[in-house]
Order: sequence, then C-alpha cells, then structure tokens
Amino acid sequence: MSFSLSRFFAVLAKEFVQMRRDRVTFALMIGVPIMQLLIFGFAINTDPRHMPTLVEMADSGPAARAVVAGMQASGYFDIIGTVTSAAEGDRALREGSASFVLVIPPGFERDVQRGLSPELLLSVDASDPSAAAAAVGAMPGIAATAVAETLSGPVAAKATTPDPFGVTVHRQYNAEGKTSTNIVPGLLAIILAMTMVMITAVAIVREAEKGTMEALIATPVRPTEVMLGKIIPYVLVGYVQTLVFLLAAKVLFDVPFIGSRFAFFLGFNLYIVVNLALGFLISTLSRSQMQAMQISFFTLLPSILLSGFMFPFAGMPGWAQAIGTAIPATHFLRLTRKVMLKGATIPDIAPDMAAIAAIMAVIVVAAMLRYRQTLD
Repeated sequence: MSFSLSRFFAVLAKEFVQMRRDRVTFALMIGVPIMQLLIFGFAINTDPRHMPTLVEMADSGPAARAVVAGMQASGYFDIIGTVTSAAEGDRALREGSASFVLVIPPGFERDVQRGLSPELLLSVDASDPSAAAAAVGAMPGIAATAVAETLSGPVAAKATTPDPFGVTVHRQYNAEGKTSTNIVPGLLAIILAMTMVMITAVAIVREAEKGTMEALIATPVRPTEVMLGKIIPYVLVGYVQTLVFLLAAKVLFDVPFIGSRFAFFLGFNLYIVVNLALGFLISTLSRSQMQAMQISFFTLLPSILLSGFMFPFAGMPGWAQAIGTAIPATHFLRLTRKVMLKGATIPDIAPDMAAIAAIMAVIVVAAMLRYRQTLD
C-alpha cells in the first residue's frame, strides 16, 4: 500500500485533537520546561551570598568594627545580630538560624597594634560544605583589608607584616567537609517524596481506571475512611525504606546519627503522612496513571531543586526561598540533618515539625474537598 497524505494528515489531526483534550499532559509539557528554566536561571546559585552571620564581640575597637563592616560589605555575610557567649553561638548554628559565628577575642585591637598576631575565630555550620566554602575562603582577605585600613600613624607598619592577625576556622558538624555527609541525610527526604507521592497517586488512579473505585464509592465508606485506608499501608513501605536507608548510610558512607532517635521517628512519620496525602490529592486531579506520574514528577522537581538538597538554600533569591518554604521536603531535610549531624532533640526540631504539620493540614483539606467533588 502506497503512502497516503490524506491518511497521514487524518492521523496527525487526530493526535492534535487528543492532545488538546488531555489538558493536564499538555500543561505539563509546557509547564515543566518553563519551571526548569526559571529555577535554573534565577533561583540556583552555586556561589551563595548573604549567609546569616552572628558576631561575638569581646573587643569593640576600630579594628574589630572594621572586620565586621568588611564582612557585611563583601556580600558573603549578612550580620544579623550579636551573641554574648559561645553557647549562644553554638545553639544558633545547631538550630540553623545562623551559618557563621565570628568571635573577636578580648584585646584584639591592642594585640594587632603590638604585633602579637591575635586570632579571630570563625565557627561554621559545615553540614553543607558547598554553602560555606566560598565565604570561608574569602574571610582572611576581607579581614586583612579591613584591619589594614585602620592601622595608621605609628602603627601603620604593622599592616605590612606577614601576619598581623590570624583567622581560625572551626568547622562544625562536618569537620572533614565530606559531601556525602551532607547529601545522604538530605537524600532520604527526596526518596520518600518520590516514592510515597507517586505510589499513592498511581495506586488510587489505577483502581479508578479498573472500575473498582466505583464499587468502593457505592459502599457506605466515608471519604476520610477511604483516605486513611489507602494511605496507611504505604506508611509501612516508608518504614522499610527509611530503615534500609539509615543502615546503608551508616555502613556505606559512615554518616553519623548523634541526635534523638525518637525525635527522628516523630519527624519522619509526619513527613511520610504529608507525602501520602499529597499523592492522594494528585490522584483526585488525574484521569490516568500517566497523568498521576506526570503530576508527581512536577511536584518532585521543586523538592529537589528548591529544598536545599542540591543547592544551598541561603544562596537562593527571596522568592525562591518563599516557594521552598512551602515544600515539605525543605523542612524534613533540615530536620534530618539536625538530628543526624547536629545531635538535635525534639525542642530543636519543633519549628520544622510545625511547618510540616501546617503544610499537611492544607494538603489534607484540599484532598478531602477535591475527593468530595469527585464523588459528586
């Protein structure tokens, strides 16, 4: 049979009609590339700036003030406040409210002028080595320039000495700067998000395609009972995944787990539920298993790129951080790193759990409203 242009154009027209009717798939075909372009073009920054920094000033002389001003002017550091003790600075690093704590020792001004080479201490949250590397590398030059500008008159010669002062960097929570120590705990958030959301969405849509969901709707089962009945079995799947993951992290990558196991247990249970609820919501928006997988992927992409998993969260612009804050993976990633690497307990992770619970409440309400609309 010879090639027929009429038959060819008939099939071509049929595909365009089908594409127009499948609005979800068509929207994703346009939306995913646009989202990738915006995120990679505007939100991703491998050279993070404006990292939150606290200062412990035991000396407030001109040299000390010049160092602080130089850090602020460099763009690498945002001076957000002061602390009065080492314990207060350590707590800020553990909670994640600060990435750096600069300690200016007593008598810093006097010792610089006398040529005694005093030491500045820069404590760093090194749980994410890529976020701290550029700022740490720039710190000696920033401080040297700032101090040199304050040395004038009889002490001007001290500015040209090889080491008018030193900068000691104290890397906490990942002293060796191992990438795996940062990536592996965060990877658990991505794995659970990917599997829990997709498995739940596809499983429920598959029942709708086979017609078994209609039989379920015909029974006196309420939407809440259907939702819980569909979600609970996959909680056990999440347990197995988490257990295997933690064992592999310890055996293969020697990732520490120094925090409260009970705090981690509460956090990951909450995170599993919010992802399963999101999968349930996606199932109410999908008409086929393919659509469920596509929408699941659409929600997964921001979780990978805007949660702080691959790129430093503090280096993103404000609008990207606002979007990232609405993503459950962002808060669970922080929770996991706090517990595993920083020795966090329940009070330390309470803000992260509250954020996940708030997101979960919104998703559950939306899922239940959407499910009722589907029943109608």
